[in-house]
Amino acid sequence: MILARYLPHLRATLALGLPLVGSHLSRMAIGVADTVMLGWYGVNELAALVIATSFFHILFFMGMGFGIGVMGLIATAIARGDEVEVRRSARMALWLSIGFALLVIPLMWHSGPILLAIGQAPAVAQLAQDYLRIAGFGLVAVLCQLTLNSYLAAMERTQVVLWVTLAGLPLVIVLNWALIFGHWGAPELGVRGAAIVAVFVQYLQLAALLAYAAWLPVARKYHLFQRFWRPDWAELRRVFLLGMPIGLTMLAEGGLFVGSNVMMGWIGTRELAAHGIALQLASITFMLHLGMSNAATVRIGQAKGRGDGQGMRDAGVTVIAVSVLWALLAVAAFELFPRQLVGLYLDATHPETPAIIAIAAGLLFYAGLFQLMDAMQVVGLGLLRGVQDTRVPMVIAVISYWLVGIPVAYGVAFGLGVGPAGLWIGLVVGLSLAAVLMMRRFWRGYARGDWTRRKPAV
Repeated sequence: MILARYLPHLRATLALGLPLVGSHLSRMAIGVADTVMLGWYGVNELAALVIATSFFHILFFMGMGFGIGVMGLIATAIARGDEVEVRRSARMALWLSIGFALLVIPLMWHSGPILLAIGQAPAVAQLAQDYLRIAGFGLVAVLCQLTLNSYLAAMERTQVVLWVTLAGLPLVIVLNWALIFGHWGAPELGVRGAAIVAVFVQYLQLAALLAYAAWLPVARKYHLFQRFWRPDWAELRRVFLLGMPIGLTMLAEGGLFVGSNVMMGWIGTRELAAHGIALQLASITFMLHLGMSNAATVRIGQAKGRGDGQGMRDAGVTVIAVSVLWALLAVAAFELFPRQLVGLYLDATHPETPAIIAIAAGLLFYAGLFQLMDAMQVVGLGLLRGVQDTRVPMVIAVISYWLVGIPVAYGVAFGLGVGPAGLWIGLVVGLSLAAVLMMRRFWRGYARGDWTRRKPAV
């Protein structure tokens, strides 16, 4: 009986979510390729990439709320058969994504003094600015891709997102080999080479998604790009009010990790490099939970559009079960094979490699601890976004990550003298609090039917 009840939800969730997981993993694999290849190139370059991508992602997190927010809106509108609302929401999300990216690019151009002001080593700050002055121009492409991903995911056309993202991986590896190291007659550009490759591939992927969205027969009735230049101020305001809290939520969560990067930089360059490796390994496993969170947003949004409360609850249970199982597998890998996993990122002949492996392997113990809580907080966010609840989750995120997580990390690492492991203890505490509060809000409110009585979030 239970199997018969949940099996359709499991099939639908996996059909929708696995391609999203694959696309997130492919995108992460591109970051892994950059990290590994710059790790082979030099420790300073690796540390610069860690801090530069942290800076980039802070701005990306602030702008990604518009693209993420429309996923639930579009899924609900499609379930209601509201073609005009689909077009209005997606188009204004693209407007907001482009506008935000153009607004913040100058911050990346002048990032060097900012990085010095927050205590980064001069050599690392200069290399990070070199990277950001090129990579910053890719933010337009990345944010527009995110919006198109949501548009296609709401129509359950996630496979193309996977293939477009996956196609970028071998291209990045080949071009990095040429431009980072100077092979095949290309100039040796180090971190600047990695940035050039990233921007080039990002715009190629955006072009592919734009072409598919325009061609897709099922989407033609929405006329997404017809008179694209015409403003829709009411919908622009609606998407902004829905998306900005999501962006701030992502900023709060991302800021927890970026703050740990900055504080790890205060401890030392080797520690920062090791931290970046451990964090990226944890991020790889997180991609499944992020894909399931996206699937939850669509599935919950569809149920909301149909007025199906039981379907909403069953979809939520299914997504949570999948994420919990994956989290347990990730914990086992981190606890059993830490040195082998870290060793994949480093040149075994480099004199600093043994020290970095020792530090990073120790940090993976804590990465294993927060796997389950990290899964639950991001799935909880996905469930709440499906019912277009974004403001209270923003408050929860700020409290959990900045009023609890960061102070605990600083206090344990520096006040108690624990060092790098102390920063990761702070991550565990912040994520755990967020997970409990997000899940409590969904299951004690919306899953009981409160979504039928509450006013819209925007």
